[in-house]
Amino acid sequence: MDIATFLGLVTGLAMIVAAMLSAGDNPAWLHLPSLFITIGGTLSAVLIHFPAKRVRTAFAVARTCFVTSLPEAAEVVSRFREIATQVRREGTGALEQEAARESDSFMKLGLEMASNESDPTFVREALQRELIAIEHRHLQGRRLFEVMASAAPAWGMTGTLIGLVQMLRSFDDPRTLGSGLALALLTTLYGALFSNLLCVPLAGKLEARHAEEVLIRQVMTDGFVALIEESSPNIVEERLRAWVPPRERTTKPDDKTRAA
Repeated sequence: MDIATFLGLVTGLAMIVAAMLSAGDNPAWLHLPSLFITIGGTLSAVLIHFPAKRVRTAFAVARTCFVTSLPEAAEVVSRFREIATQVRREGTGALEQEAARESDSFMKLGLEMASNESDPTFVREALQRELIAIEHRHLQGRRLFEVMASAAPAWGMTGTLIGLVQMLRSFDDPRTLGSGLALALLTTLYGALFSNLLCVPLAGKLEARHAEEVLIRQVMTDGFVALIEESSPNIVEERLRAWVPPRERTTKPDDKTRAA
């Protein structure tokens, strides 16, 4: 689970609730008609903008912000060194065994192809097509939250206009001014909170996670090609070291170790 996303949402909500509770007269911050206009209007805009199937897919992609953690590049390089060591000892059958135990779909596909294919160009092109499909799914998920981020304030303003109309039409009855003014103000507040606390950060998080996943998948792709072309675990590791930040790189193997 990505703890940063969870902590960010909890911290933002806590600060907002604390600010609301600090008001001296404790006004009613929960107004259901305002909430229905903002949330319902935003969801209706999303459903009009995207097909239903794409909406389900986009929300599934958004779950990665909370439940999926990507390995670091150094961890991937270390993993490929271990796999290369197994291949050197047991042959290509070790790749099939690793593929059978692997849960990551991209890694599983690469292991299966590396065990069956001897042409590194074919393997690289196939994995690049898989990466393009991943990029497309991520783009759709990010676009959905961008649409929600732009629609929520607009629907908040729509609620504000409705509230102002109600308030002005009932201006001769002071008892009805409160509910109309609450609707007018709270829908704008709800729209701003929904957009800036949830939708905009999630869209940015998806973009950042996309960049991280593309990097890791590129490391994996180079790793599979190296497994096909090289027989030495040290050489496989050396070919992947460029993807690892300099401060995280281990000591470069010396020539004696590489020859072994």
